[in-house]
Amino acid sequence: MKVAIDSYSYHRYFGEWYEGLQNDIGSRKTVWEFLDEAKQLGVSGVSLESCFLDGHNPEFRQQLKAALTSHQLEVVWAWGHPDGLGSGNRPHELDDLIANIHIAKDIGAKAMRICCGSRRTRITDWQLHKEKLLPLLQKATAVAEEQGVALAIENHIDFLADELVDLLTTINSPFLGVCLDTANNLRVFEDPVNVAKKLVPFVKATHIKDIRAERGQDPKTFAFWPSVPLGEGLIDIPKILNILKEHDYKGLLAIELDYLKDQKEEDALRQSISYLKNEVNKL
Repeated sequence: MKVAIDSYSYHRYFGEWYEGLQNDIGSRKTVWEFLDEAKQLGVSGVSLESCFLDGHNPEFRQQLKAALTSHQLEVVWAWGHPDGLGSGNRPHELDDLIANIHIAKDIGAKAMRICCGSRRTRITDWQLHKEKLLPLLQKATAVAEEQGVALAIENHIDFLADELVDLLTTINSPFLGVCLDTANNLRVFEDPVNVAKKLVPFVKATHIKDIRAERGQDPKTFAFWPSVPLGEGLIDIPKILNILKEHDYKGLLAIELDYLKDQKEEDALRQSISYLKNEVNKL
C-alpha cells in the first residue's frame, strides 16, 4: 500500500469551497504545483479530481502523463464530483463518464474513482435506486473492461454498505469495485470498521479520511462532521489499514480532506502524511 494525496484536499486552491462553512482561500494552485508539492511531501501517488482539470484536452493529457512519469507518481483519475450520475437520475452524464475512462487510460491510471451520486441525490428506496443505476454502470463497466481501467465507486454518502455490495455483486465484474472512503459512511451512521469489512473485497482505490463530531450542529448535516488530520478523529485508521492489508490491497492510500474547519490544508496534509506513513510501517 502506498501513501498518496487526493487533490480534493486542496479544493479551495482549485476554486471550490463549501458555502456557509468555508471561505475562498484567496489564492490558487495549478495541477503542476500540486504535483510538485506531492513529490516534495514524499508520497507515492495522487488521485486527481477531473472536475478541476482539462482532461478532455489531448495536449493537457500528454503533459499530465509526462509530469506524472517525471515525478514517479502513481495516479488514480477521479470522476463525478459532486453528484456524478445523480443516483441514476442523470443518465446524460454517462457519456462524460465513458469519455473519462479513455482519459484515465491515456494518463496511465489503472483505476478511476467514480461517483454515482451524493447525499443530495440519494434515493432511499434501494430497489428504485439500484434499478436506475444498473444499466448505466453496466455500460460503463463494459468500456472500462475494454480499456483495462477499473472503475471504483466511492461510498459518497449515497450508499449504505450493503447497498453498494448488492450493486457490485449484481454486476459482478473485476473492472467494477469500490473507492473506500474511510469516513463517509459514519456520516450516514454506519460503523466505519464494519463498512470496511464489507467493502474490502471490492476495493480498487481509497480515500483515507478522518472526521470528528462538531458540537452544536445537526448530525444529519455535513457541518456536523468536519475533516481533521488523520489520527485526530473518530475513524479507527489502524484497524481499517489492517483490514486492507489482510485482503492484500496494494493500491494507493489517498489522503482526502473535505470540510477542514480549523487548520490550513498544508499543515493538515503534512500531519496526515506523517501519521499514515507511520501506521503503514507498522503493518
